[in-house]
Amino acid sequence: MKQFGPFRLDTGNQCLLHNGVTVALPPKPFAVLRYLVENPGRLITHDELLDKLWPETYVQPQVLRTYMLELRKLLGDDAGNPSFIQTLPKRGYCFVAQVVESVEAPSNRPTASAPPVSHSPSPAAPSLVGREDELTLLTAQLPALAIGERRIVFIAGEAGIGKTALVDAFCRQVEASQAAIIARGQCVQGIGSKEEYYPVMEALNRLCASARGEAAYRVLSRLAPAWLASGHEPETAPVPTGHPTRERSLSDLCAALESLSAGSPLMLVFEDLDWADDSTLNLISALARRRAPACLMVVATYRSRKSAAEHSLKPLKQDLLMRRLCIEIQLAPLSKNSVAELLHRELQQETLPEGLDSFIHQRSEGNPLFVIATLHHLIALRFLVRRGNGAAAHWEQRVPFQEIEAGVPDALAQMIELDIERLTPTEQHMLEAGSLLNVAFPAWAVAAALENDPAEVEESLDDLARRLYFVERAGEDELPDGTRSAFYIFAHGLYREVLVQRQPEARRARRHIRMADRLGSLFAGRESSVAREMAMHYEAAGNWYRAATALHAAAGHAQNRRAHADAAELLERALRLLDNLDPASLEPANHPSLAYVLRSELAAARQFLAQDSLFEENLSAKA
Repeated sequence: MKQFGPFRLDTGNQCLLHNGVTVALPPKPFAVLRYLVENPGRLITHDELLDKLWPETYVQPQVLRTYMLELRKLLGDDAGNPSFIQTLPKRGYCFVAQVVESVEAPSNRPTASAPPVSHSPSPAAPSLVGREDELTLLTAQLPALAIGERRIVFIAGEAGIGKTALVDAFCRQVEASQAAIIARGQCVQGIGSKEEYYPVMEALNRLCASARGEAAYRVLSRLAPAWLASGHEPETAPVPTGHPTRERSLSDLCAALESLSAGSPLMLVFEDLDWADDSTLNLISALARRRAPACLMVVATYRSRKSAAEHSLKPLKQDLLMRRLCIEIQLAPLSKNSVAELLHRELQQETLPEGLDSFIHQRSEGNPLFVIATLHHLIALRFLVRRGNGAAAHWEQRVPFQEIEAGVPDALAQMIELDIERLTPTEQHMLEAGSLLNVAFPAWAVAAALENDPAEVEESLDDLARRLYFVERAGEDELPDGTRSAFYIFAHGLYREVLVQRQPEARRARRHIRMADRLGSLFAGRESSVAREMAMHYEAAGNWYRAATALHAAAGHAQNRRAHADAAELLERALRLLDNLDPASLEPANHPSLAYVLRSELAAARQFLAQDSLFEENLSAKA
């Protein structure tokens, strides 16, 4: 026994305990935790872990990240302020908790699915928020399952939208009502293309390790022996292996699962199906299309926008939907009210600081993962602090939310960086250039920033929009010369922020200037109509004089439209930019005095404003 904090690692019985309660932990995450616990206080590199746990198998380091996320969830650990597992970026991990040896072997232990521990602001376990309708729809499938009707359910949504939370809540209901035996498998990026049936084998592994393990073994050994390891007796609770003794047959496994479900309804859960191999998708297809009655349900989650396996998953799902052999649940972003409810539960406070729900809803765009990450980020930066003690304790803001520049939470920034780093350098540069525009980014602007051919850039961006879940094509515009150019948007503003910040300042400046110059050439002869956008680029590049000149042109355009208030605002902004310049750089021989001209026109604009105000007052008096 190895004890750390309230946990004990029972290496003899291959289990983890929290305050004497057994925590359900699959074999591979247990092996990762055991190796960390047995080597406390030192750096464990990615290569060392992979060599020890997968000595003769190629496994991508991404697998370790998946297991670390699962371990942190079970331990209630905070990656930003770790009590147990510290991540050392680009190097590995370190187990930082003190480990004490013990020879105690507790017996008759109660079991639990997760330890009741958390280092979040709320001591309560996470609750499902804003998904009541979806949970009701899932629950409505159970009566049909009980009478031998198959059910295939796809749960779709973007990363962090709450697919796993919904599945967890549904599984808790099923387990509490004993409506079905549950076997779960996780698809892992990088493994699907190298190991067939990876999530299926994990699900069978858990099934054979469950309370019905011996019954599952007997059925599988009789109808699908190739899916089991050899040399095990039924009473030893054998588990499936990735190296069967003979070729696996889909029909054998389908028959075994159907036979097993005859004794008690069976539910298979496959998560992150967008990383699944074709063999796993073929199994789902076969289970959905077989005609024999079966008390069998498959619940599969996947990212709804784009995915690496979309070429196989999408046609499968569409065909099953067309034949009414499955249902699909699309998870939308949380509403502002649901975000507020989530914040109430997380902070355990009836009244939220003023504006907190609006600020976080806007920043997260209703993504639950982003909501929690943003909240913890505000707390870490002490924009949100806890005052008082005991019953009087409450959370309050230190700075008005409209004045906060919080940036991107570290955990989210790392997640987004992982997605970006999987792309080629050329693709990364295109997205970086697109991030320099506030909302939508057109292909012509990206081409100008990178000095590339617009048609080639648009073709590449279309390809990215098909493959990536965080970029999508939003339409196209007609340019002044009659040509058309597509424009694109990021799924979340946080992706745009990360892409902006990862560019060196000098590179950003060059790209901004190229986009501004190209905008001016596109609208040659009527530059004043786009002068405001040009000024934005010049200002972002730190070219104050050209930015002030563009704002001057934009102000003239506003004056022509009799938008005197708009013109005055633009002229004031131009004067503020000129304050950043050395007076000698204004070259008075060529520019008599831009500042003088701006002040004169500002005075005229204010005079027009005063006249307009007086005119409106007279009209009001006559009325």
